[in-house]
Amino acid sequence: MNTMLYKGFIGKIEYNDEFKIFSGSVINTRVVITFQGVSVDELNREFILSVDDYLKWCEEEGITPEKPYSGKFNIRLNPSTHQRAANGAKMLDMSLNSFVEKAIEDELELIEM
Repeated sequence: MNTMLYKGFIGKIEYNDEFKIFSGSVINTRVVITFQGVSVDELNREFILSVDDYLKWCEEEGITPEKPYSGKFNIRLNPSTHQRAANGAKMLDMSLNSFVEKAIEDELELIEM
């Protein structure tokens, strides 16, 4: 995957062959942070500047910056899936949270290969 990492922010990179430019956006926040460059070095520099500009703007405005994911999220399941997952976790002597985390990790390993 074409990604960059800076201060916990993940930038996803794409290349536009028509315009011969790299463009990117931060994917692990709801805040829109974008950057672009014509070389990898420029793209990296602009990514860092964009994140730093966002953090500086937040500081100047007295706003708490949105941090990349905290590790907590709510999930809605239909009741039968919830029950099956809870029963599966108990059968494996795991918490439901650990069971769901392992299931997600297993799926991520498949797509990140």
